[in-house]
Amino acid sequence: MEPVHSGRGDISRSLELMWHGRETAARGPRPALTLDRIVTAAVALADREGIGALSMRNVAAELGVGTMSLYRYVPGKAELLDLMLDHVNAPDGDPDEHRDKDWRAILTLVAEGTYRLYLDHPWLLQVNQSRPLLGPNALLGFEFALRGLADLGLTGQEKVQVIMTVDSYVTGIARYHVLREQASRDSGVSDEEFWAQQGPLMVTAYNTGRYTEVFGLAEDSFAMGAEESMRFGLDRVLDGCAALIGGRARRTPADG
Repeated sequence: MEPVHSGRGDISRSLELMWHGRETAARGPRPALTLDRIVTAAVALADREGIGALSMRNVAAELGVGTMSLYRYVPGKAELLDLMLDHVNAPDGDPDEHRDKDWRAILTLVAEGTYRLYLDHPWLLQVNQSRPLLGPNALLGFEFALRGLADLGLTGQEKVQVIMTVDSYVTGIARYHVLREQASRDSGVSDEEFWAQQGPLMVTAYNTGRYTEVFGLAEDSFAMGAEESMRFGLDRVLDGCAALIGGRARRTPADG
């Protein structure tokens, strides 16, 4: 599959469509298609069949229209992907409802939202978003996270790094759980069957006496569920952020 990354098409056109949409005629019959319908159909297609299935032809088939009709709304697949990325980043509910929450509660909400995003749309893990386009939804999410870090004495660089650290952790743990589920589904071999097949060799490894820490683990050491595992790690990440923020709170003006 060819590399997939945001901003690969006409960046200015993608941003124009994100922020202003497609102008519709004031008169005449209502068009059968809308930009939102196209983007929603493209997301549904990728959710069901993966990002490799994304093409203008397949999206048109999803909508039951001719392929060329899509080009009246969006220039091509690259720009459509940009619109899909901003579409799925739409906030869940009204961010203003959480204005009174402290920084830790806000970052927890951000992390939980990101985790659900990857589980709901696993194809996102195959998209290089290291240079994201700042559409209205993506920017709103960034604004929400920054609000949570306001008035804590952090510099702009520190705020950005805190957000990136939380996002990197959540992306990593989501990738692990999504790929594990995909491996089980694609291979037809369950986790239990997979590990059971390694049992005989583990007896050999145990008998060498070289892996005392590994075989000294309690039987339930790997029993933590996906959600519980994500929250365990997130709490440790936020504990580290708390140490940074606490240090800023104790710093006096004379300390610089």
